[in-house]
Amino acid sequence: MTATTNLDRLSATDVVRLLKERLVTPLQLVEAAADRIQVTDPGINAVPIRCFDQARAKAARWEDSAHKYRPGYLYGLPILVKDLTAVKGLPFTLGSRIYKDNIAAANDALVDVLEDSGAIVLGKTNTPEFGAGANTFNDVFGKTRNPWDTNLTPGGSSGGSAAALAAGQVWLATGTDLGGSLRIPASFCGVVGLRPSVGRVPQNFCGEAASVGELGVHSVSGPLARNVPDLALFLDAMAHHHPSDPLSREPPEMSFSEAIQPGKLPLPSRVAWSPNLGIAPVDPEVATICEQAAGWFASVGAEVVHDCPDLHDAVDIFQVLRAAVMAADPAGGAHMHDPNRSLLKPELIWQYAKGFSQAPEEVARAKHAHKHYVQRVLEFMTEFDLLCCPCVMVASFDVDIR
Repeated sequence: MTATTNLDRLSATDVVRLLKERLVTPLQLVEAAADRIQVTDPGINAVPIRCFDQARAKAARWEDSAHKYRPGYLYGLPILVKDLTAVKGLPFTLGSRIYKDNIAAANDALVDVLEDSGAIVLGKTNTPEFGAGANTFNDVFGKTRNPWDTNLTPGGSSGGSAAALAAGQVWLATGTDLGGSLRIPASFCGVVGLRPSVGRVPQNFCGEAASVGELGVHSVSGPLARNVPDLALFLDAMAHHHPSDPLSREPPEMSFSEAIQPGKLPLPSRVAWSPNLGIAPVDPEVATICEQAAGWFASVGAEVVHDCPDLHDAVDIFQVLRAAVMAADPAGGAHMHDPNRSLLKPELIWQYAKGFSQAPEEVARAKHAHKHYVQRVLEFMTEFDLLCCPCVMVASFDVDIR
């Protein structure tokens, strides 16, 4: 394999090294990714919005920015951005017929930061309408399919990004996550997704790309990659303060890429393992595979204990607070009371209706219960370094199941 062949098979970390050493150019990578998308996407429908010519033009005149010495600088690496995140001049549909003709007037804060970190946006990935659902389909672009088996779903709501990575279309892609939307698709597609802590990755709080996040239920933006070192690299590229996000923060003193190096941080000494967190049925095969993975910690000297915090009311709390937050979302919930309601998928109408029908007292009780729930988890984690559990209760399912 030479530096300019089979580029789609290389890791993001290796490709960025080649870019830094000028053994490949951003334009070569744009062409390689565009070729791979054109070959593979007819079978999976991961990247319905493309800006290849725009990316080619940017790559052709590429010059490293003043930020090139900071951790996570990408040196002109092409990336994909989920269609819940605004990219100036590109369609910004949120997977909804209501916004099928919408063009973003400005970048989301995350896109600003990534472009400052040397990324070139190549296109946007498919998402369920307003990111609601664990299967990626909508009435604007249709279904996204799992590259491993196109009869199955890639998960949701960052299913387009995860499918694109699994198919080797690009090296890195963004996602968002309220209740699993970075993690579920990563699990179903055999890639890596991380939901960062609130504020670690900037995102818009105002304007057309506003994120939801009140009542302690926050949607966050985050990275998807094909392996852990690539994920750490991408998180380094993302994790910067942006003035439009008052919760965003400066990057940590130690970069994520450095932190994952052997010996940089102590290994966990006490690990809790639970197949179901005490609240959910889990496919036995999934539980077995995950228990074997959790057992690795014992092989490096950690004590692995079968235990979990008391989460008995977690589902009820989440259902109430999520419905309240979604009903307040100006991009979606606001349309429950105008003619565009008929354009919403039934599952969203149900979710918004639940949010609008909840009495203030019900939301207040859920918020109060959430406070105690968080406290129980914090107390539990004083006894453990990690809590391990399956990401999803089942393996990938039929793409036609809504």
